[in-house]
Amino acid sequence: MTGTVLADGLLADGRHADLRIEGGRIAEVGKMSSAAGAERIDLAGALLVPGLVDGHIHLDKTLLGLPFQSHRPGDTVAERIAREKEIRRELAYPVKERALRLIRRVVGYGTTFLRSHVDIDGEVGLTGLEALLDVRESVRDVIGIELVAFPQSGIIADQGTAELLDEAIRAGADLVGGLDPAGIDNDIEGHLGVIFAIAERHGVGCDIHLHDPGDLGCFELRQIAARAEALGLAGRVAVSHAFALGEVDDAEFGRTAEALARAGVAIMTNGPGPVAMPPIKRLDAAGVLVFAGSDNIRDAWSPYGNGDMLERAMLIGYRQGLRADEDLELCFDLANGAAASVLGLDDHDIRPGAAADLVALPAASIAEAVAVHPPRSLVMKRGRVVARDGTLTASLRI
Repeated sequence: MTGTVLADGLLADGRHADLRIEGGRIAEVGKMSSAAGAERIDLAGALLVPGLVDGHIHLDKTLLGLPFQSHRPGDTVAERIAREKEIRRELAYPVKERALRLIRRVVGYGTTFLRSHVDIDGEVGLTGLEALLDVRESVRDVIGIELVAFPQSGIIADQGTAELLDEAIRAGADLVGGLDPAGIDNDIEGHLGVIFAIAERHGVGCDIHLHDPGDLGCFELRQIAARAEALGLAGRVAVSHAFALGEVDDAEFGRTAEALARAGVAIMTNGPGPVAMPPIKRLDAAGVLVFAGSDNIRDAWSPYGNGDMLERAMLIGYRQGLRADEDLELCFDLANGAAASVLGLDDHDIRPGAAADLVALPAASIAEAVAVHPPRSLVMKRGRVVARDGTLTASLRI
């Protein structure tokens, strides 16, 4: 017998089991009194879960590694975009170095796969994407990365961005993004028309930032759902933030949730500050897949954030008053199984044949892991230990 044995792990269902890892995958789950030739790692009863998944992050935006930056406020999304551009023009610290610094941090917290949005606009062109494509290749044995071509300055309002988005997909971006078709571009049909045309042309999915409020935002959500359904993109379209779902009456919420569920459109929430957020239990009951992401981490949009997806799950539960074990398990799923499903990770599980992307931590249950979010004892990617006790053990270099 070869490979690695993770001995005495506590599984989510309460069983204690050993896992044999072979060729980057789980070969066996059970009790193994001996495993000649295999490296043995004793977990001593630590909770063992699939690797955490961050469904929404901005690797190109983080200011980690720089002296602390005072926040430059803006009252609207457009004003905050303008403030961010001011800071971006002042930076001399390359995207690659900042992204790698953030990757080291999130891997230490047990994230084994993430989806990063990367700004595409007339000012930066594809430079951020090109940097993150290099980063993605260099860290692929430590963390998986999916990239979204994100039109931060709009599409109609920023002439030439439509062509840049198309070029970004051809260059290696995995999905096409969008931003507030009404609020930023003042052209719902035009904005969504560009996004879904690119998605159809290249056979990729979409992930659209939507901050537009109330009835307007829900109307846009239904328009997105209709286009996704018409193009057969079930399971390949997500809307990030969707604050509107937490701002409307029951009738508007109901018809919007029904449209999202029917079209297979997922909703991402990061448990934002003092604003409305999608009600995750109501959406789950309506059949809408909800997942979680860090969003901004120490950048021009927010001085907060650390990349810990267990803490993020806790914050979401805290904001929505979720306390029962089963509710905390739902919060955990936002950063694990649900996020993995949105990112197309169909082998993200603890079972024979699944990818050996695993996290061990000192907790007696999933509920405790979310409530306490203790340090991660061990992080494994493709069967290789990449972090211990919150510290990266694998080398990262460009």
